[in-house]
Amino acid sequence: MAEHIRVLLSEDEVDRRIQEIGEQISKDYAGKSVHLVCVLKGGSFFMCELAKRITVPVSLDFMSVSSYGSGTKSSGVVKIVKDLDEPLQGRDVLVVEDIVDSGRTLSYLMEMLRDRRPASLRLCTLLDKPERRVIDVNVDYTGFQIPDQFVVGYGLDYDQRYRNLPYIGIVEFDK
Repeated sequence: MAEHIRVLLSEDEVDRRIQEIGEQISKDYAGKSVHLVCVLKGGSFFMCELAKRITVPVSLDFMSVSSYGSGTKSSGVVKIVKDLDEPLQGRDVLVVEDIVDSGRTLSYLMEMLRDRRPASLRLCTLLDKPERRVIDVNVDYTGFQIPDQFVVGYGLDYDQRYRNLPYIGIVEFDK
């Protein structure tokens, strides 16, 4: 089955929104530093662009948490593939994610990180699909709320493809 990609959010729209989020985070963390925790792989594109737009001191760490297989639906099984390199205790932590849909992965991750006793813990996502929510997750910074469609680009993939698209697109399958 072949697929094609329809643009949902243009590169300019995404860029403008990331700038706005960066400005808000800079205000909210004024006088502090923020430790960004990127959820790999998809979050890396968003976090790099976001970090460039934050004016307070920033440090970075990466982890890989997965609940997807090679399909388009969450498997519901959460697996830590790569843990953080640095401790979080006493730090102001902002988890940066590409998309929140069911909430399973993020709920599990946020609870696990809370147990590491950061000074504060917030969540920032480029995309939010509230219609898909199975477990409630508090998102502090949201780029865009989107409909329940499978999206790619800007780090999001379909079977490891399309991450490098500079926009957010909807995967449409040809019949």
